[in-house]
Amino acid sequence: MRILFFGDIMGRSGRDGLAKHLPDLKARLKPDVVIVNAENSAAGFGVTDKLAKEFFALGVDCLTTGNHIWGQKELVGTIDQEPRLLRPLNYPDGTPGKGAYLHSLPGGKKILIVNVMARLFMEPVLDDPFVTMEKLLAQHRLGQNANAIFVDFHGEASSEKMAFGHVFDGRVSAVVGTHTHIPTADEQILPRGTAYMSDAGMCGDYDSVIGMKKELSIWKFTRKIPGERMTPAEGEATVCGVLITTDDATGLAVAIDPIRIGGRLKQKTV
Repeated sequence: MRILFFGDIMGRSGRDGLAKHLPDLKARLKPDVVIVNAENSAAGFGVTDKLAKEFFALGVDCLTTGNHIWGQKELVGTIDQEPRLLRPLNYPDGTPGKGAYLHSLPGGKKILIVNVMARLFMEPVLDDPFVTMEKLLAQHRLGQNANAIFVDFHGEASSEKMAFGHVFDGRVSAVVGTHTHIPTADEQILPRGTAYMSDAGMCGDYDSVIGMKKELSIWKFTRKIPGERMTPAEGEATVCGVLITTDDATGLAVAIDPIRIGGRLKQKTV
């Protein structure tokens, strides 16, 4: 199975970049499934129902999110109507929405897509992501009732992300981090066969501070007084993601290849 995943979509720049490059990437890479983290797509904070529909119209199969899932409050009342739009799995019981989606491919194969949020340096502090993931894997077994299992682990600390990857090595196809908006250079296949990368990076304008207009962020850090509301930078996006290839017999990874295309960052395409 070929899994194409894109990191945090930051505002209009990220949306436009994805819309520009996704058709060619799909035609060239021929993914079986396309997954996008959309939690910053609505002016940097959350995602709307309208934007979710636009992503699906582009050919995206599932949307993940993170700590900004409720940045657009309309989702509290509507997220239950769209199983392809995930919020972190480790929200408390009773929270609207789901943290996992079992996607069926033509021919009968299935991929379980999971969205989990870390706890170190994160707000809100959610339930233990390790315990929550163990409970999910008691119901879904790689190579049995799921041909592949992909995890978007949304978190700040690379140590927590790495620990999560090692704990579930061999039991999921891939653990790819999001949230820091910086693509890391540690893509690898862990010893038991799980593809891992600490952060896929954002899809947005890198002439910025993690996607926000740099002048506003600099003011915040240097003046220590309230300034204008943070808004996304609006230059050309670098679209950052990863292509993961799995073994159909085991569900484990055989390749992981980062993707960076467009904008300011050095290009890296499969």
